[in-house]
Amino acid sequence: MTTAVAPMPGARVTQARVLASEWVKFRSLRSSYVALAANIVVLVGFGIMFSAVVDSRWTRMNPIEQARFDPTVTSLRGLYLAQLIIGVLGVLVVSGEYSTGMIRASLSAAPRRLPVLWAKLAVFAVVTFAVTVIGSFVAFFAGQAMLSSQHIQTTLGAPGVLRAVLGTALYLTVVGLLGVALGWILRHTAGAIATLFGVLLVLPALVSALPDSWSSHVDPYLPSAAGQALTAVRADPTSLAPWTGFAVFCGYLVVAVIAAAVLLERRDA
Repeated sequence: MTTAVAPMPGARVTQARVLASEWVKFRSLRSSYVALAANIVVLVGFGIMFSAVVDSRWTRMNPIEQARFDPTVTSLRGLYLAQLIIGVLGVLVVSGEYSTGMIRASLSAAPRRLPVLWAKLAVFAVVTFAVTVIGSFVAFFAGQAMLSSQHIQTTLGAPGVLRAVLGTALYLTVVGLLGVALGWILRHTAGAIATLFGVLLVLPALVSALPDSWSSHVDPYLPSAAGQALTAVRADPTSLAPWTGFAVFCGYLVVAVIAAAVLLERRDA
């Protein structure tokens, strides 16, 4: 990792310079490249695998299974594992600095602190969205190519498909940003990762154990359910509308970022 140093006497600490510093730190980490590459491999690999499985089983599937089949969702199945990878990377870009003690140098170079938070969020959001949108489109086209032998593929022009492909990248980006915010809040890698996965994966399982009259009202507003509404092509009557769900998901991110900003201002490095 590149070592941050205190600013030269007379040099102004601007948001643009902090952004440049965070970009240098992000691209100097080997874990950034490994996680982003793994994200693409998982998105594309799982999309091809699930599409190939459906392609091989299609003639043996019953009419109900065929009626429920969604070629877009099938080719984007890698989303569920990719969210874990991008969430871990989001946590590490912050908690890694706390574990090495580099955060003290970063905050000494930018004493107002909050510009460092904004810069980390901005760099992570731009890079993650750029990578995941490429992975989402490649996964979609590769999956449709696998399904074409049974003539059950779809196209980007079909209703809701382009939104679902772009929504996959948007959902993964927000998951990663939640990881960044939790990294600032908890400042501990294991704790932040456990919290993120608990919110995304464990909380829905707990809510499903509630009586139906309760879970049906709570489940659509959980972070993962609300965010993934954007990735669905066919509207689920029990879920929020796609963009409404994504707005709710972003609301969780805003709350986490505000908490991170307040704690960053109040606590010692």
